[in-house]
Amino acid sequence: MSTTFKNIFAGLQGDKTIWAIVALLALFSFLPVYSAASNLAYIKGDGNTVRFLIKHGMHLVLGFAMLYGVHKIPHHYFKGLSFIALPVVIILLIVTLAQGTTMGGANASRWIKIPILGVGFQTSTFAGVVLMVYVARYLAKIKDTVVTFKETIVPLWLPVAAVLALILPANFSTTAIIAAMVVALVFLGGYPLKYLGIIIATGVVALLFFVLLAKAFPGVFPNRVDTWISRVENFANNEVDADADYQIEKAKIAIASGGVIGLGPGKSVQKNFLPQSSSDFIYAIIVEEFGLAGAGFLLFLYMLLLFRITVVAHKAETVFAKLVVVGVGLPIVFQALINMAVAVELFPVTGQTLPLVSSGGTSIWMTCLAVGIVLSVSAKRAPVVPKDESELNPLDILSEAI
Repeated sequence: MSTTFKNIFAGLQGDKTIWAIVALLALFSFLPVYSAASNLAYIKGDGNTVRFLIKHGMHLVLGFAMLYGVHKIPHHYFKGLSFIALPVVIILLIVTLAQGTTMGGANASRWIKIPILGVGFQTSTFAGVVLMVYVARYLAKIKDTVVTFKETIVPLWLPVAAVLALILPANFSTTAIIAAMVVALVFLGGYPLKYLGIIIATGVVALLFFVLLAKAFPGVFPNRVDTWISRVENFANNEVDADADYQIEKAKIAIASGGVIGLGPGKSVQKNFLPQSSSDFIYAIIVEEFGLAGAGFLLFLYMLLLFRITVVAHKAETVFAKLVVVGVGLPIVFQALINMAVAVELFPVTGQTLPLVSSGGTSIWMTCLAVGIVLSVSAKRAPVVPKDESELNPLDILSEAI
């Protein structure tokens, strides 16, 4: 067994600091998840929190297996893989939206059930990673070439619009994050600013038109639309939202109770009152139990991750490598900051989890997928030059062709 682990650790490639950060976040997550899960254990079960801990551990094991496998793939293969995966993602989003899943009487068309396993999978999170790789591929392709706005509509903006439009009705926060990251990526990729301005203006108009339609025909659109519209309006107008306001108030009580060093692991009181204490509002529980010191250390880890992602992108040798690192790495830190901001009421309630810390399979798996891509780039493997074309595999051919 020890030999097996030695072989695994010897096979770790890429930025060692990123490996350490991801491992620390995963190990630390067991404490707040185990503590916060006590509320779920009594509401949905017999009070046994161990099964929630085991479930979280299995999610992490599967996530790290995915991370390990992905980081072994030469990064230039992701060009072809994104091109193949994007149509699959669009089909999955259509199926997810069409099934009309409800939770507590409200629309929650975010998940589909994985056959045989019966596990819920949030397709929008997977779509975000695939879309960022696809956009990075296209930007690398047109780098240092003069393109017209018309030439970029079908290969670039049509897929982006399709993905965002399919996610928007059920998940505004994820749509907003993906849209912001795409805009940031195309800006960094050197896309003409005058064209980018047209896209942003078109997106704002389209969003306003969608909101007006949702207001005019409330029966046509999912109930979830009314939820996120009301949350944004109430937050902007400083009005009370019964559900969101209750969660925020409990989160602020938890944060205020934490002090400098916190109440101690497992001693949170507000975990018994916060409905999403192990996922959306886990940061508030962390502050309550580990205080400002623990919360500051967690923030430091995410900022260090951002720094290392920047370093990897800077050292990357190709345009695609630089852009794909920024495209899949930046949203991890951005999502973490949003989760923390929600807990202290800087943002309206979004439903975004704390990457690698919150419970939830899809969030962990897709974060590991993104980190695996970053580590693949940082590994800087020497390209294998085939002796003749017969030695090229399909991904080599596809990556070169597109």
